[in-house]
Amino acid sequence: MDITPFFAEYGLLLVFGVVLVEQLGVPVPAMPVLLFAGAKAAEDPLYGLIALALAVLACLLGDFAWYTAGRRYGHGVLKLLCRVSLSPDACVRQTESAFEKRGVATLVIAKFVPGLATVAPPVAGALGLKASSFLLLNGAGSVLYCGTGIALGLIFHDQVEWLIERLVTLGARAMAILGVLLALYVAYRWWERRRFIQALDAGRISVDELSRMMDAGENPIVLDVRSRVHREIDGRRIPGAVHVDLDALEATLEGIPRDRDVVVYCACPNEVTAVKVAMQLRERGIRRVRPLLGGIDAWVSAGFNIECI
Repeated sequence: MDITPFFAEYGLLLVFGVVLVEQLGVPVPAMPVLLFAGAKAAEDPLYGLIALALAVLACLLGDFAWYTAGRRYGHGVLKLLCRVSLSPDACVRQTESAFEKRGVATLVIAKFVPGLATVAPPVAGALGLKASSFLLLNGAGSVLYCGTGIALGLIFHDQVEWLIERLVTLGARAMAILGVLLALYVAYRWWERRRFIQALDAGRISVDELSRMMDAGENPIVLDVRSRVHREIDGRRIPGAVHVDLDALEATLEGIPRDRDVVVYCACPNEVTAVKVAMQLRERGIRRVRPLLGGIDAWVSAGFNIECI
C-alpha cells in the first residue's frame, strides 16, 4: 500500500510548514507528519533525508525567532508565551527549573518535553547565550527530535500506512472525530486548570497593602520564590526580599519567626508558585503568610521601589 497521493505530492511542504508552525508555538503536533514522512522513506530513502533537512531547517527558523525575541525583550517574552499556553501556571517555572538543572544542554532535549520546546529558546536568549552556541545545541536537539520521528515512521511504516488507509476510508468522519477529540482535550485542560486555581485560592495581599506595611515599619518578611534563572533574567527584586531555594525550603523555615507577617511572591501566572509555598509554610506552623497578588510584575507596575540584584 502506498502513502496517500496528497502526502506523496505535498508531503515535504507539509513537513516544513507543520514543524515551523509547531516551533512558533501553535499547538499543532508535528510528530504525526514526521511519522508519515518516515513511512514514505521506506520506499524512497532520499525522501526521508530531504524531509529531515527541511524539518530541521523549520526548527531552526522558528526557534531562532524566539531566541532573538528572548535576547531582546527578556522575561517579557516568557510572560507572553505563558499567556497563550494551555498550562500557563507551570510554563515558566518548569522551563527555568530545567535550565537550572541541565543548563544550556536543556536545548538538546527540550523538544521531547511538552511545554518546554517553545519556551526554551527565548529563555536561552534572555540568559545571553551566544547565537553560535544556541544554533549548535538547538540544531542537535532538532536533529534528534525530527530524526526520531522519521526513524519511527520508517520502522513502523506498515502500521503508519494502515492508519493512513483508515483515515482515508473514513474521510470527513475521521476529520470530525479528530476535531472533536482536540476540542475535548482543550476543554479538559481548561477545566483542569480552573479547578487547580480554585483549589489554590488563598487570601492574597495586594502590592498597595504590602507597601503600606513596609512604610509603617511593620517589617514583613518578604520571600522571593522565583527561580535563580528568572532572577538572573529580570535582575530586580522587592527591597529587602529574601531569595528562597525551593529545594532547601526547610532551611529557610528555621529562620522565619512565627509572629511576623510573611509575604511570598513569584513571577508566575496566578501566583501559583507563591501560593504553593504559602500553603507549605502554613502546614509547618507559619500562619501569617500570604502570596502577593500579581507578583513582582504588579509591584513594578505600581511604581514602587525595587532593588537591583
